[in-house]
Amino acid sequence: MRPVVALLTDFGVRDHYAGTMKGVVLGICPDATLVDITHDVPPHDVLSASLELAASYKFFPGGTVFLVVVDPGVGSARRPLAAEAGDYRFVAPDNGVLSAVFKEVPPRRVVELSERRFARPTVSRTFEGRDRFAPAAGWLAKGTEVKALGRTFTDYLRLAIPDPIVTERTVRGEVLRVDRFGNLITNIDRRSIERLGRPGEVAVEVLAGDHRVGRLVTTYAEITPGEVCSLFGSTEHLEVAANAASAAETLGLGRGAAVSVTRIDL
Repeated sequence: MRPVVALLTDFGVRDHYAGTMKGVVLGICPDATLVDITHDVPPHDVLSASLELAASYKFFPGGTVFLVVVDPGVGSARRPLAAEAGDYRFVAPDNGVLSAVFKEVPPRRVVELSERRFARPTVSRTFEGRDRFAPAAGWLAKGTEVKALGRTFTDYLRLAIPDPIVTERTVRGEVLRVDRFGNLITNIDRRSIERLGRPGEVAVEVLAGDHRVGRLVTTYAEITPGEVCSLFGSTEHLEVAANAASAAETLGLGRGAAVSVTRIDL
């Protein structure tokens, strides 16, 4: 199978940045298949990038190289890294952007991209994606081992991504991201809710901020016009959604908003 390199950035598609990185990868590994996860991460939003990566990486074939460049610290002393985790390899800045993946699959090895022969001869202080990260991804796709790219380290940066708090009757969490449809996606997963009781034996009340959310439904199509409901999305996390509208705008909520699910005995 041809090697796969998947890209995730905040570069957008108006400028040349994402396309230039693809060109660098192909110059090193012409057989690579390049896949865009997204280039629409909000600028400099490392947490959003981390969550988008965690939502997607496991659906790629084993051996995929993930080239992740959301890098507000470009040109600073922050380290560039490559990592092995599960069946995958990652190239990214050491700013916590891999935290959500590493939370699910602890890395076997993390190295600093310190071997200059795996970078372009001149490294721009403003576009390391082109000159350092893309070459490393190309060499990995070509068959180079992660350990060849530099020295191993273990004190890589981790974001403090909150877990839901589960008590006997309530699960408390928060909105971690808002998708382009305005759905409020929380850190409350299905298993946390199931700890409150078996479906059919208990009902739940969902609060988002100060708003009581209507029903817990299974699909967006079940939500009626003007209604705001909750459901489990594709990542098995609780979402607050509206019918063909933005729940974020309807409720005036965004990242960090408190969400709670409380058991009501039938």
